[in-house]
Amino acid sequence: MVTDQQVRRLFKLIQTEQNFGIAAMKAGMDEKTARKYRRLGKLPSELKKQHIWRTRKDPFEGTWHEIKMMLEINPGLEAKTIFEALQRKNPGKYADGQLRTLQRRIKIWRATEGPQKEVFFTQIHKPGELGQSDFTHMSKLGVTIGGEQFDHLIYHFVLTYSNWETGTICFSESFESLSQGLQNAVWELGGVPEKHRTDRLTTAVNKTNHPEEFTRNYQDLLDHYKIKGCKTNPNSPHENGDVEQRHYRFKRALDQALLLRGHRNFINRSEYEHFLRKLFKQLNAGRTKRFQEEQAVLNRLPMSRIEACKKETIKVGPSSTIRVNHNVYSVDSRLIREHIQVRLYLDRLEIWYGQKKVDTLPRLRGEGKCAINYRHIINSLVRKPGAFENYRYRNELFPTSRFRIAYDSLKKRHTPSVAAKQYLNILYLAAHESETAVDDTLRSLINQDRAICYEQVEEMVLSNEPISITTEIHIPEVDLTCYDRLLQEVVPC
Repeated sequence: MVTDQQVRRLFKLIQTEQNFGIAAMKAGMDEKTARKYRRLGKLPSELKKQHIWRTRKDPFEGTWHEIKMMLEINPGLEAKTIFEALQRKNPGKYADGQLRTLQRRIKIWRATEGPQKEVFFTQIHKPGELGQSDFTHMSKLGVTIGGEQFDHLIYHFVLTYSNWETGTICFSESFESLSQGLQNAVWELGGVPEKHRTDRLTTAVNKTNHPEEFTRNYQDLLDHYKIKGCKTNPNSPHENGDVEQRHYRFKRALDQALLLRGHRNFINRSEYEHFLRKLFKQLNAGRTKRFQEEQAVLNRLPMSRIEACKKETIKVGPSSTIRVNHNVYSVDSRLIREHIQVRLYLDRLEIWYGQKKVDTLPRLRGEGKCAINYRHIINSLVRKPGAFENYRYRNELFPTSRFRIAYDSLKKRHTPSVAAKQYLNILYLAAHESETAVDDTLRSLINQDRAICYEQVEEMVLSNEPISITTEIHIPEVDLTCYDRLLQEVVPC
């Protein structure tokens, strides 16, 4: 079979060789064949006829009209779904091996007659012009802090020209997370881009009843840094494409870094944050040149940061609780019926009264939860022990599992009212003396299977005598030499 390369060589040799037969021989073909290609002036590949006829009957010829109607009504239908529907409708007519034929036909239909596909329009990015940000969930990576699952998000910031990126750990798509994350990013950058683009961030940025407007807090944040804010259109994540793509690549890089580390557990949050900082530094190492171009044209930072918090004035209810972001928190009973200012940060709540910070509470994640500190209400509960049994937040008044065991033990030996009074006195002792000392005392009594009562706990706590630790279990070392002796013994014949 003559190849294109042979014919090209023939055409070249004809111009240099005086004898045509010698040219054909050097090209590796018969002289008669060489004359044919000289006469036609074409390569073998150009002489092949296009294969446009079918070699076997189309099994879907009779049902193609029906298949087209299904695709026109719902273009997203997969070929396998349609094929299975045809098999159910016509038992025994279609073999499993014919699925590939249908897939090819539908692929051709989509490319020639199907709906238009979304076009990607490559953008021109300019240094220092645009930064994009978004939140991404990190739960699937399985990171743990102190052995417990660490469910969190990353506020992810990216410069579109250089792809320089950074991130901040957060727990919800809130304004506080956005504010702290954005400010962390620009202060790490050492400058401010002209524009900042987010998705619509309904819960964090936009008013629920006026989605076309930015909230005042967010606008104040942008004004403070002199950034022009912009947002993507509804259902158009591709408009924030740089940060969306970086989500995928960053999480893949983090997963690989965790695999190299050998485990996904961190001692505390600070260690995990240090690990992320190191990873971002590695990712940005290959973007130095374009990043330097961006840094040269970034706008100047303001003199100081703006507080990354939301402020609310709330009246403390008669139950010594407040409701913030659909969660319930207890505060000192002295503040009942007083108006306090709550400053809601990314990870904490600050309670202010009379221009003074009076308390700091860990911020709850999610909604419908409660955080009741028994120290805030124990003085009233001791005076009203009957309120304990049916108290709505009773389960929050067991600081450790041992306190719960103590209460259950008291209920078995006393009436509900006496058990409640005894337990509340123990809790009062923990609030005014030492929760750790009371917990150690309860542990000792439980381990010794002794009856628990307030008088006994008070005596042991106030005595300041060291509590004996749990008895250690010593497992003797296994002597493996006996197995060696068994192997050396000679079995008698």
